[in-house]
Amino acid sequence: MIVINIHEAKAKLSEYLDAVAGGERVVICKRNHPVAELRAFEQKRTQPRPIGGAKGQVSIPPSFFEPMSDEFLDAFESGPAYPQPAAPPRVAKRRATYGSARKPKRRG
Repeated sequence: MIVINIHEAKAKLSEYLDAVAGGERVVICKRNHPVAELRAFEQKRTQPRPIGGAKGQVSIPPSFFEPMSDEFLDAFESGPAYPQPAAPPRVAKRRATYGSARKPKRRG
């Protein structure tokens, strides 16, 4: 893994892209704190996956097809379908004045 700062990444981007193409990972830092990672893009498959690749490796026991017990179904269905969200977020009481929303100062 290669760790670099933003200035170096801008100056030598093509070199780091070549390193990434070779399997290397590049971490880009801002003031020595990691903010991004360059890594190779996964290529799409050119051929479809074969069907039945796990044949003989998976077995389903007969108990899978038996009905579930009433106690299990009651416990499963007793909870709410959609739980209530947490308390709503707090909203500022008055409007913030940032940037162009400020009133211009009078000169004179």
